[in-house]
Amino acid sequence: MGSRKVTSTVSADFQGKHVTVAGLGVSGIPAAKVLHARGALVTVVNDGDDARAREQAAELEALGITVRLGDGATLPEGTDLIVTAPGWKPDKPLFEAARAVGVEIWGDVELAWRLRGPDAAPWLAITGTNGKTTTTQMLASILKAAGLRTAAVGNIGVSVLDAVLGEEQYDVLAVELSSYQLHWAPSLRAHSAAVLNLAPDHLDWHGSMEAYARDKGRVYEGNRVACVYNVADKATEDLVREADVEEGCRAIGFTLGSPGPSQLGVVDGILVDRAFVENRQKNAQELAEVSDVNPPAPHNIANALAAAALARSFGVPAKAVRDGLRAFTPDAHRIAHVADVDGVAYVDDSKATNTHAAEASLAAYESIVWIAGGLAKGASFDELVAKSAKRLRGVVLIGADRALIREALARHAPEVPVADLDRTDTGAMLQAVTEAKRLAQPGDTVLLAPACASMDMFTNYNKRGDAFAEAVRELGS
Repeated sequence: MGSRKVTSTVSADFQGKHVTVAGLGVSGIPAAKVLHARGALVTVVNDGDDARAREQAAELEALGITVRLGDGATLPEGTDLIVTAPGWKPDKPLFEAARAVGVEIWGDVELAWRLRGPDAAPWLAITGTNGKTTTTQMLASILKAAGLRTAAVGNIGVSVLDAVLGEEQYDVLAVELSSYQLHWAPSLRAHSAAVLNLAPDHLDWHGSMEAYARDKGRVYEGNRVACVYNVADKATEDLVREADVEEGCRAIGFTLGSPGPSQLGVVDGILVDRAFVENRQKNAQELAEVSDVNPPAPHNIANALAAAALARSFGVPAKAVRDGLRAFTPDAHRIAHVADVDGVAYVDDSKATNTHAAEASLAAYESIVWIAGGLAKGASFDELVAKSAKRLRGVVLIGADRALIREALARHAPEVPVADLDRTDTGAMLQAVTEAKRLAQPGDTVLLAPACASMDMFTNYNKRGDAFAEAVRELGS
């Protein structure tokens, strides 16, 4: 971890500048309006030219903004800056053309960072492959319990641009950042930041695991107080070691075991802090009980420790950590207990859309009937099945790529009974739950943790989780 003095704010004057905004949608339209209001000469380019895009274009053109539909590849003449939607891939021809003539490319997060005023609220930033949203919401709950004006923003539904430019004044922001957003945010400098975990994801976008990790690691650049990492995931600690930070910034680990100095961890069912205390070689501060975490699954306790570490880096007292965790309610479809039927618990973790998330979910229960499958997105299931085999009472497979999981089960858990449902209509979920009930025994958990995306059968993971809950209710009635 290199230390150097880093400039924390960068001003931006857009008057008369030719700015190209890449992409309509949730980030492009607000960015275009903000830049236009600040005197920029804005051209929006968009690959698509459908009815929705034409409607959005008309709204912007009425303000005097130029919109070019059906051509997101050609760099408009005279462009001084590109502001892109985060999902646009770095190898798009538009960006190749911009780099060839030295034009900078920012994302909406970078734009928000540049537009912050001199007295703007500092950012506590969170990234990682899984757990980002839950941890960000936990952090906001803790900060609110401490009496601070805050909001959970970023890759979470509330744009950072809206938070930075809105009328509400904040003391601190809890900011969730995706790898896409971080890729396009070169000057972002957080107060403190956490990388929760790293597992292969979005590799088609980044090009390699190394590039994906490098973009995640950008969240540590220029941190002032703390770089929070996962003791159980060495790759996150490696990113801390590689980061250039402000002098005095510390590496703070979180662990499900007993913490060492400069770490937060768990001792006898208590979340404890040995990082933000006097004489951390000998002392520890009790923060909360494991039972204060909802739900108290291992990966969610890790989320709570990461949130607590960031809050403590901002000076939040121990009592606020406990009160904030108690007040926190997780979003739907995140390891949510639906019902108990005939002594069997039914749990909805439809948000477990990749193998890393499913592994964490499976680790939370002892005896499981696992409902899995969907769109694999190129994933391999051998490691997941091998690690989880001893917990599996049975498996129910659904979705387009279920054969990949079935083959991994045959290799690593051949004795586990499998129900393979050869249908991809939405009604398959009721059959899946019925099959799971047949395989389960009292004391078991029927766990929807698909390890796959949902779009082969459902609009999104929310609809998949809703279908599971509805099927469980029908079963119970």
